Amino acid sequence: MKLFRIRPHEPKSTGDDRPAQSLWRYIWLMSGRHQIVVCLIAISVAVLGIVPLELQRRLVDDAISKQDMSLLTVLAVIYLAVVLVQSAAKFTLRIYEGWLSESAIRHNRRHLSRLYAEDRTGNGEGENGRAVSIIGSEIEKLGGFVGDGLSQPVVNAGMLIFGIGYMVSVEPIIGLIGILALIPQIALVPVIQKQINRLIEKRVEKMREVSDELSELHPGEDDDHKELLDPIHRGISYLYNNRMWFFILKFGMKTLINLLNALAPLCVLVVGGYLAIKGETSVGIIVAFISGFDRMSSPMRELLSYYRMAAQAAVQHRMIAKWMN
Repeated sequence: MKLFRIRPHEPKSTGDDRPAQSLWRYIWLMSGRHQIVVCLIAISVAVLGIVPLELQRRLVDDAISKQDMSLLTVLAVIYLAVVLVQSAAKFTLRIYEGWLSESAIRHNRRHLSRLYAEDRTGNGEGENGRAVSIIGSEIEKLGGFVGDGLSQPVVNAGMLIFGIGYMVSVEPIIGLIGILALIPQIALVPVIQKQINRLIEKRVEKMREVSDELSELHPGEDDDHKELLDPIHRGISYLYNNRMWFFILKFGMKTLINLLNALAPLCVLVVGGYLAIKGETSVGIIVAFISGFDRMSSPMRELLSYYRMAAQAAVQHRMIAKWMN
């Protein structure tokens, strides 16, 4: 199947081949004012994601409870329209982010390939494997962060802020439950992520070393393959152990977050049910809030995932910049 060509975004040339001083400076150099447009779309996605909460409350309290069929129809049509508009905005956002990311990866690979070709005479043979690793897989991970480096925290933080703000304004006691559910996650994640960052940095460095050592092998020519393979095998074993500890920390953190997110709706049912029995709140609010906590669990996971990605991208940027220098 023949695909039509999509023109990539070309970052504005600065005439300076030195790496960007920070990850955020790198993102701006690669995407520029496009980040402003992406963030505006992200804000619209966040706002549209909270509107259904109020519509759910009105559907239960104003339409269903009062058996108002005409109001039920109107609110259902509005609900459908909001969902369709948000889906279209989210699709546009994802395509925009992907375009910026792939454009940055394309530009970086062309740029680093040129720099490496110009300076290759001063490098040892083992440097070839390291250059392949950096220009191949490492720059893809870093460039992939350009598209959503700013928009993802905007959309997810926006959904959390708007969601909690809505809940607190409608029913302060239940809204506070959402805030309390977030505190342990915010406190624990940075501590665990520091350990994950160390593992990532050591893994990247070891991968480069193994790539260098593999590039020094000459199949069929050397008689001391065992001597050359021993450090490679040790490096592979280290990578395995490093990855297993990475899994333990990563999935342990996810399990804890999912547990805390699962407890929030239960608290809403207990506290909200008590208030409803006392006549101090409505069933519609409880329904909307349970849906709201479910909606907020996703952006919270995305924010924590983004935090991990940003930390990893910062490590990647620092190590690539060190290699360029």
